[in-house]
Amino acid sequence: MNYKAVAYILGWILVIEGALMLTPFAVSLIYGEEHGAAFAVIAAVCIVTGILIVFRKPKRMTFYSREGFVVTALAWILMSVFGCLPFVMNGDIPSFTDALFETVSGFTTTGTSILDDVEALSHASLFWRSLTHWIGGMGVLVFLLALIPMTGGGTHMNIMRAESPGPTVSKLLPKVRQTAFALYAIYLALTIAEFIMLVIGRMPVFEAITTAVGTAGTGGFGVKADSMASYSPYIQWVVTAFMIMFGINFGVYFLLATRKFKSAAIHEEARYYLLIILGAAAIIAIAFLMNGTLPDMAWGDKIRHIVFQCASLITTTGFTTIDYDTWPQLALMVLLTLMFIGACAGSTGGGIKVSRVLIMCRSVKNSLTLFFHPKRVVNLRSEGKTVPPEIVQSVSVYMIAYIIVYVVSIFIVSLDNYDFTTNFTAIAATINNIGPGLSKAGPTESFSMFSPLSKYVMIFDMLAGRLELYPMLILLSPEFWKSLKPGH
Repeated sequence: MNYKAVAYILGWILVIEGALMLTPFAVSLIYGEEHGAAFAVIAAVCIVTGILIVFRKPKRMTFYSREGFVVTALAWILMSVFGCLPFVMNGDIPSFTDALFETVSGFTTTGTSILDDVEALSHASLFWRSLTHWIGGMGVLVFLLALIPMTGGGTHMNIMRAESPGPTVSKLLPKVRQTAFALYAIYLALTIAEFIMLVIGRMPVFEAITTAVGTAGTGGFGVKADSMASYSPYIQWVVTAFMIMFGINFGVYFLLATRKFKSAAIHEEARYYLLIILGAAAIIAIAFLMNGTLPDMAWGDKIRHIVFQCASLITTTGFTTIDYDTWPQLALMVLLTLMFIGACAGSTGGGIKVSRVLIMCRSVKNSLTLFFHPKRVVNLRSEGKTVPPEIVQSVSVYMIAYIIVYVVSIFIVSLDNYDFTTNFTAIAATINNIGPGLSKAGPTESFSMFSPLSKYVMIFDMLAGRLELYPMLILLSPEFWKSLKPGH
């Protein structure tokens, strides 16, 4: 284990987080609030501590898979702990456990909240709360790769692979640093575009900024108690469109930017992702017709709410325009399915990912084909290419680990003695980085009623879900701790 290199990366994480914390402090100055002083204090602590760590760069900056997974897990834990301290200091969220839960929910772009009255928070805290979505959406280590030059065998790719979502991670450009820069350029451009569209719709500037960064990270923290319900249909449609856009693999936007329009148009995962949204919306509309739900609402408004919620849940953003917990059971089953499927790999969305679902479905199809035709050679293909056996195996292992973490989490959370729907969807909401679930964990509720033990389980699930399980599971592995001992 290259301890000095790991510490060096963590030092830069603190410096970057400290610099970003100065933005809510600036917001507090604009609004004349005292709450922002806490952000300035913690920012100074982060920057000074980080500079002391990175003052001397290690001679050997080699990073391999083990270091990549470890530094990723530790970086996200570290920035979550420091990121929650201003909430505790300024009294907006006095409980450390609740502040950590809220901050982890922000960085992992989950959007699940323990706050019963979000509008009581200061502007500084509301801004930081939403900004954590934007920071965590693309990944703070990807941001670091775009800014800080590092050398060494496997350094860049092993860090990016450990933080980026999806079964495979590929470079858009010859160098990983160039890829990271291109990803953030696209990310920033789309965020600014949404901000402009929201301002055109007469959304107040502060709310437009927090909504844009929340949508970009597919996070879902709102600045109003009713999330997006009180905004105009225009604003809701704009947010719907951008939620869908941020759920698409950013490689598609790179293809469009480089004028490879044909390749972008035939991108398989993006195509299935859009078809799933359309199909889900159609089924929910049929459920409304069969059950007569929302009879006093015009069909144009029904369609808007349906498409909004489908987009919000498949992209794991978590914004809401209506209490969908009152919808027909068929509609709820569709929404629950979307929660698990998730967005595209290489996007800011969470969930299992459309690409993994496609690989699993085709693996089943190929297995059935081989059952009837044992001598036939069947290759699993995706995006016009043959999928290597190791990728298929990694998807299978991921799903096994996913199910184990999910089941264990439900067992522990069940100690709080809430109903099954609450427990099941609360874990679904956290491990898939969605936000709201159903029943007592529904869109009009908060997670404040859960015990501290359940909250820490969900904190782990949010981090594990955002980091694709392995970095967090490695920290729990006895083999990892044995490897830290001298001589290993």
